Amino acid sequence: MSCCKSAGAHSAVIALDQPAAPAPDAAARRTVPEAEPLPDKDEGAAPDVARFVREASDGLSELNLMIEGIHCGGCVKKIEGRLNREPDVRHARVNMTTRRLSLRWQGPASRGNDLVAAVADLGYAAVPYDPARLGAADARGERELLRAMAVAGFAAANVMLLSVSVWAGHFEGMGETTRTLLHWFSALIALPAIVYAGRPFFRSALGALAHRRTNMDVPISLAIVLASAMSLWETMRGGPHAYFDSAVMLLFFLLVGRDLDSRARGKARSAAERLLALRRGSVAVLRSDGRQETLPAEDVETGMRVLVAAGERVAVDGRILAGQSELDASLINGETLPQPARKGDRVFAGTLNIAAPLTIEVDAVGEDTLLAEIVRLMEVAEQRRARYVDLADRVARFYAPAVHSLAAGAFLGWWLLGGLAWQQSLLIAVAVLIITCPCALGLAVPAVQVIASGRLMRRGTLLKSGSALERMARADTVVFDKTGTLTLGRPEIEAGADDEALAQAARLAAASRHPLARAVSRACRERNLEVEPFEDVREVPGCGLSVELSDGDEIRLGNRRWCGLSEDTAAGEDAEIDGPELWLVRPGREPVRFGFSDPLRPDAAQTVSWLRRRGFDVHLLSGDRRSAVARVAAELGIEDWQAECAPADKVARLEALAAEGRKVLMVGDGLNDAPALAAASVSMSPASAVDISQTAADAVFQGSRLAPVREALTVSRRAGRLVGQNFTLAFGYNVITVPIALAGLVTPLIAAVAMSASSLLVTGNALRLARTRD
Repeated sequence: MSCCKSAGAHSAVIALDQPAAPAPDAAARRTVPEAEPLPDKDEGAAPDVARFVREASDGLSELNLMIEGIHCGGCVKKIEGRLNREPDVRHARVNMTTRRLSLRWQGPASRGNDLVAAVADLGYAAVPYDPARLGAADARGERELLRAMAVAGFAAANVMLLSVSVWAGHFEGMGETTRTLLHWFSALIALPAIVYAGRPFFRSALGALAHRRTNMDVPISLAIVLASAMSLWETMRGGPHAYFDSAVMLLFFLLVGRDLDSRARGKARSAAERLLALRRGSVAVLRSDGRQETLPAEDVETGMRVLVAAGERVAVDGRILAGQSELDASLINGETLPQPARKGDRVFAGTLNIAAPLTIEVDAVGEDTLLAEIVRLMEVAEQRRARYVDLADRVARFYAPAVHSLAAGAFLGWWLLGGLAWQQSLLIAVAVLIITCPCALGLAVPAVQVIASGRLMRRGTLLKSGSALERMARADTVVFDKTGTLTLGRPEIEAGADDEALAQAARLAAASRHPLARAVSRACRERNLEVEPFEDVREVPGCGLSVELSDGDEIRLGNRRWCGLSEDTAAGEDAEIDGPELWLVRPGREPVRFGFSDPLRPDAAQTVSWLRRRGFDVHLLSGDRRSAVARVAAELGIEDWQAECAPADKVARLEALAAEGRKVLMVGDGLNDAPALAAASVSMSPASAVDISQTAADAVFQGSRLAPVREALTVSRRAGRLVGQNFTLAFGYNVITVPIALAGLVTPLIAAVAMSASSLLVTGNALRLARTRD
């Protein structure tokens, strides 16, 4: 079964025939199998990575490592900066999403151990890259955060109940013995919870200090530890104030933010790893003596002949030697309709053979295939975006040392210059730490993210990246794919088809699962036409369907040539001959043409118009043929469009827009869109998209409408304003309260109340997003 297209359409797949980037030779690739098990981590010992080093085609040594312990763009910058200072290192890039460190250097394989040691000196563990190990480590981390959050939440709720009683007792004449007893009960609940639930922060802070650096977890840990220690001291001496409630509430709020951030990063797992699965498996190789041998895909060499059975995915690039079939190339070029495949045509790894067996001569394998080129584009694009540092990380760089300096200055100033005892001076320092504690700052972004994510989720959009909202708020250009994005990606029969001819065609179409045949059957059902399928229908791959009648005559439904029609045959004077079509040929009757089109999403025109009114620059990039793209662009009023784009073409266009200073939102659904989705400033994909594109995108939306794109842009810009307001509130609170705390006029209890009030203020401001109407 096949569709007949205009002259430019037949080369939709051929347009992707492009030279691949230089890659390691086959022998080097097989030196270290990708599935080789990793060594177990020794206690404190760096792993020997020399045997995992590969020799690239340019003579450089190459190594992929997984970095443990990175949390932000600052970590990425620190590692890359340290490695790039080495004179023999030619390339060092960290992908924060996958935590992959890609290293290339001039020298022996043993040099890899020295570079791993250099990373370890910064406080980060580096082991040979393994996606399975990465997923397991992330799962363990998320489980640990969830347990810590549950423990902190339980402790916070119970300690707050006891604290309410203590606070009330201050005004109702509670006795010292009763107050001390309540403090001891609070300590019994809070201290074990703090020791257990604070481990994620304590480990990070100790690791940073051990390597003579600081991070956001250092002031958090100091505030929690000092508040707990001072509370225990006050409880032991029968003092009037204890601050266990402040410590556990702070810990609980921060764990909520850390858990949200961890889950967002986990959902943004690299799409390139899933792409690799498409080229794994076995290949049927035909030997010169006629024998058939099954080999792993990585052992296939150029020049070999391979057999691809119907329903099997092609694992190599090559040319067809024998056979005629149809290929589902939607993963490569985004075209939903199968492409005819005949002798001499070029085929690519990742395409699916639909109809009949094909014999292919291999001309590219492994890293030289088009699929591998898409993987490389994905990796480069993800690494570029992984170095993005969100607003909270940038603020944290300056916040931590400022907090330490203020607290230390308060302690030393009051002890050495103010004449106070060290206990009282330390109490003032604790008050400074608590009142400047980054609870409100830590909630400024997560609180808005939670509200925005919930609102978008209710509208059918899932956010998958922690920084997606901030990047989306800055977008000023929107780039759409065509098939499956602006359109529904499903062929529909055009209006005007005769009911009697349609019913006859449906009797043949019922025997095929070809998209056009299914569209004929669907149109018949929509018109409530009852038909009885023909028996013994014959399907000719790449041609169409036929049935022999009792009188020996034949009915055919297929492409123009197979039905015996000339190129200038038309079904009428005004017939549109561009685009997919099927012809019905019956004995003694005029041939009937069925034209097909891929309908636009119901609100595509409305969405494009809305974007242009809001000042967005709208572009269309598609792998489809020029005539189809031009028609959609004209219908939607998109002036800037480009057809027959290979994956690299889309990435190049996005890079050109970025060079102009544009912040691009990419909306696409095919595997050929995955590198572009990763290369864009921010990206969205429909839920009907291939799994790879959904993984690469920052957000996935459901339904047949494009309204979620408008909603996401509206919410992100509103969220961006609220985040800015939250930072203003958090810093404004510090400007007012810190001088008072430094003056010794604030007790830790009042500081804890003020800190909690600032957190509530930030959260309340974020809640306004849920009530905002479009």
